[in-house]
Amino acid sequence: MTTIFVTYPSTGDATFDQSYYVSHHIPLVNKTWLPLGLASATAFFPNPAPNGDFAICECVFKDDNALQAALEAPDTAIIMEDVKNFTSIAPVIIKGVSL
Repeated sequence: MTTIFVTYPSTGDATFDQSYYVSHHIPLVNKTWLPLGLASATAFFPNPAPNGDFAICECVFKDDNALQAALEAPDTAIIMEDVKNFTSIAPVIIKGVSL
């Protein structure tokens, strides 16, 4: 398994629409990446004040090849284009390490 974490760090003037993220964005991620080897996408909403994150999404892929296929897929552009519909924050992607 290979995991990435997509975080949305809190800043003073940042906006984040949690309802849109849950009802539209995560289903879009699933629709686009499940056929490519995404095993799960789970959203967490920690306390954003003052240096936290509005959201963290854990995306687990079956392996590195599945992650690479998802990141290189043409439809991934649709996922990235959708970000502006729920936040003013540039997402930060962190790859986890399997031990």
